[in-house]
Amino acid sequence: MRVATYTRYEMVRTFRNVKFFFFSLGFPLVLFLLIAGPNRHEELNGVGLPLYFMTGMMAFGSMMAVVSSGSRIAAERQLGWNRQLRLTPLGTRTYLLTKVLCGYALACVSILMLGLAGTALGVRMAVSEWFTLVGLVLVGLIPFAAMGVAIGHLVSVDSLGPLMGGLVSIMATLGGAWGPLASGGALLSISQAIPSYWLVQAGKTATGGGVWPLKGWVVVAIWSVALTRLAMWAYRRDTAKA
Repeated sequence: MRVATYTRYEMVRTFRNVKFFFFSLGFPLVLFLLIAGPNRHEELNGVGLPLYFMTGMMAFGSMMAVVSSGSRIAAERQLGWNRQLRLTPLGTRTYLLTKVLCGYALACVSILMLGLAGTALGVRMAVSEWFTLVGLVLVGLIPFAAMGVAIGHLVSVDSLGPLMGGLVSIMATLGGAWGPLASGGALLSISQAIPSYWLVQAGKTATGGGVWPLKGWVVVAIWSVALTRLAMWAYRRDTAKA
C-alpha cells in the first residue's frame, strides 16, 4: 500500500465518521452560537464575548479532533488491522503521522467554521492576527495529538469514549474554554500549567499583537515532550505484545 493511498483512505474515513465530525465541528459551533449569539455586544475580562468564546470553542473542538486519532488506533488494535499493516511497506512513523494529520485536518475545519461564525457575530481581526491565532492553536495542539496516540495504544475501545470525552472536557474547563475559572490564586496557577489554557489565550494574544509569553511556550513544550515520550512508550509496549 502506498503512503499517499493510505493517507487518502484515512482522510476519507475520518470525514465519514459522523460521531467525531459532530463533536469536533457541530457541537462546538452550536455551543458558540447559543452562547455568543445573544451576547454579541458583551465583554468578558475585557475581551468581546464572541471573540472569547470563539477561541474557547476552537480550543475545545480542535482538542477533540486531534485526540480522536486515539479512537481510530484503538479500534484498529481491536480488529488486528494495525498488525496487518506492519506486514506492508507502510512504516510505523507514516502510520502514526497519518493519524495525527487526519486529526489536524479535522481541527482545521473546526477552526475555519468557528472563525466564519465569529466573523458573522462581529469578530474583527487583522489578517496578521488571524494568522497568529491559528498558528498558536496549531502549535498548542501538539501535546494533544501525542495524547491521542498514547490513549489509542493504552485504552480499549469500550472505555475510550468516556475517557476521551471526559479528559478533553476537563482540560477545556480548566483552560477556561467556557469562561475564566479564577483571576488569581492556586486555581489560576493550575490552569496556566496546562496547554489548553494557552489554546484559549491564543485569541487574546493575537488581538493584542503579540505572542504567548515565555511561560506559555514552556508549558506547551514540556507537555509536548512528556506526552510524546508516553505515546512512544505506549506504542512500543503495545507492539511488543503483538
